[in-house]
Amino acid sequence: MKKLMVALLTISTLAASGCSIRMADMTVASTKNYNLNSNQFVKGQRVTGEDKVPVVLFPLGIPNFKTAIDKAIEKDRCAVALSDVVITQLNHAFIFGQIGYRVEGTQVIDRSQPECQK
Repeated sequence: MKKLMVALLTISTLAASGCSIRMADMTVASTKNYNLNSNQFVKGQRVTGEDKVPVVLFPLGIPNFKTAIDKAIEKDRCAVALSDVVITQLNHAFIFGQIGYRVEGTQVIDRSQPECQK
């Protein structure tokens, strides 16, 4: 009986040790400077960017969602923003694990930038 209780406690602790929280939904998000009057915007792929830090008893850094947005935008050198953006906060740590941010969105590509005409 005692072994069963320890096993149930261990499983419930591990199951409750992580979660993801949807923080924001945005129509457009960008950390880059670009010309809003450009008439050569096209939709790109759906991309994801993450910024995470490890946790060993306490976080070993500070995650930043601006870095997560940058990582998603920079997957295409002609992308200047993301549309239909979802920002999620990741909390997957009890004693060990990781915390951070995940940004998912559709790339907004500006074909008027140098070397981006197709």
